[in-house]
Amino acid sequence: MCGIFGYWDRRQQPLDDAALRGMAQALFHRGPDDEGIHHRPARGVAIGNRRLSIIDLGGGHQPFVSDDGQIAVVQNGEIFNHVELAAELRAQGVRLDTHSDTEVILRLYEREGIACLKRLNGMFAIAIDDAREDALYLARDRIGVKPLYVHDDGQRLLFGSELKALWPALNRKPGMDLEAIHHYLTFNYVPAPWTAFEGVRHVMPGTWQRYTRSGGVQTQRWWNLADQREQDHSFDAWTEEFMALLDDATRIRLRADVPFGAFLSGGVDSSTIVGLMARHVKEPVKTFCIGFEDPRYDESAFAAQAAQRFGCAHTSEVAELNMLDRWPMVLHHLDQPHGDASFMPTLRVSELAARHVKVVLTGDGGDELFAGYDKYAQFFARPDALTLPQPDFERAYFDSISLFSPAAKAALYRPEVRTQLAGVDSFGAAAAPWFEEARHFDRINQALYLDMQLLLSGNNLVKPDRMGMAVSIEARTPFLDWRMMELAFRSRGATKLSAQGDKKHWFKRAAVPLIGEDLAYRKKQMFTVPIGDWFQGELHGWLRQTLTGSEAIDQLFEPVVVTRMLDDHRDGRGNFTRELRALAALALWHRDAFE
Repeated sequence: MCGIFGYWDRRQQPLDDAALRGMAQALFHRGPDDEGIHHRPARGVAIGNRRLSIIDLGGGHQPFVSDDGQIAVVQNGEIFNHVELAAELRAQGVRLDTHSDTEVILRLYEREGIACLKRLNGMFAIAIDDAREDALYLARDRIGVKPLYVHDDGQRLLFGSELKALWPALNRKPGMDLEAIHHYLTFNYVPAPWTAFEGVRHVMPGTWQRYTRSGGVQTQRWWNLADQREQDHSFDAWTEEFMALLDDATRIRLRADVPFGAFLSGGVDSSTIVGLMARHVKEPVKTFCIGFEDPRYDESAFAAQAAQRFGCAHTSEVAELNMLDRWPMVLHHLDQPHGDASFMPTLRVSELAARHVKVVLTGDGGDELFAGYDKYAQFFARPDALTLPQPDFERAYFDSISLFSPAAKAALYRPEVRTQLAGVDSFGAAAAPWFEEARHFDRINQALYLDMQLLLSGNNLVKPDRMGMAVSIEARTPFLDWRMMELAFRSRGATKLSAQGDKKHWFKRAAVPLIGEDLAYRKKQMFTVPIGDWFQGELHGWLRQTLTGSEAIDQLFEPVVVTRMLDDHRDGRGNFTRELRALAALALWHRDAFE
């Protein structure tokens, strides 16, 4: 796990060393162990890395450079099948000087070019400077576990693992992107490719980009989950394949030269991962959990039950329920507004784990792949969910997951903002293209596909990456092994959400022999804090002051509408928890970024 950064100047104008050092320093928390920069000022290119040493602690220094000096590679992430790839390369006579997974990327690229990405099983953002082609490649893993941002003004490209890594190389920080904020109010996060800053975009998951002097950018999608086609399975055959794939995905994610463990909530996802980990290690698995005194939010008893079942070395702490003092720090590490309150407890459990390990395995991805959220059961309980005409279904599901409706946003905006955003449609811009790709799937899988592309990569994978990296630990996600994702979308929706509304229908049945019925079928709890209650009571004054004193809130929104939401929430005339939480996150982010 690392942070990468660099630039590509089409005029071959060098970036000064102070700016490069600033980019590196901005990512120090992602890689406190080492730094390396491959800078060719005469060509106007540099790629750099801040390293969190996980594999080959002594030999894994980046960048890796070819013997002739013509190719240089940096990566943020891990290639989990690097052992097998290295053995294959050595059998073909290729010299490997280290046990680093990044050297494997270099040697594969030398032989196969950018097509080598398909051979990698991992989470990664990669930069390759190829002087033979006088080109820069940027590539991102299949589903976007690892982030990668770009700022391209037509003359100079800047890239980095976090937005804050770009600012030292710019004369001024870009302004707020109004279209991105418009989409934020729909989704509760800024969906890719937008960011909250003008002119800064994501490299999309499963995509590579090639930059050359001509000014054009070649973009190619090298993996597409929509390529899968649903198949009929028997439960027994599905279970055998599911458990074998998840077991192997877990096994290869235990490759590390540093202590590792797992986040354990006692839910079906994390319990299954920990149960599989226990099969492959000699020492007890180190597991980490935080609990709360309020039983509505406390999962620690379930985590302890799972830890005991698998003989784990379990560490649990009762955390303070009110974590709002951490919210500014969370948003600083996110670089963008996110209205999801669960980032705060994720930071807290990451801090706990970081005292003991440098790597954790998590259960992220299981809910989106196998229909684990209540919203799926609620939506598909509609009698017309499976019979609506396709356009009506798409709009209905989109409306069900939207935070502010188009009408609510229009009422919230000041007139001049409303005019600027007239014609900007979040459904058409951010959701419709994914629905179009997924129309060959059944309705349940269409909904899951949209959430895989938007919610998972835009919010739910940002959480373990940024909160783990804030305290310099790496989070690994076995459910997002490419083989598991493809199996999930070869499986019909009814295997995930039964006609009776049973979520993770076959998954839970398959996991029972490993984790037991109590853990498999326990009621799902959300990993969050009761922020709505606080906004109604003890923290209402803080919330009102945060919103009414915010430059962003004042610039964008009608004060009377914001005040009405505050009053109605406080007095119990309506529950505006999610809306007010999103506005507060926007205000706190803007203060950190601009004020």
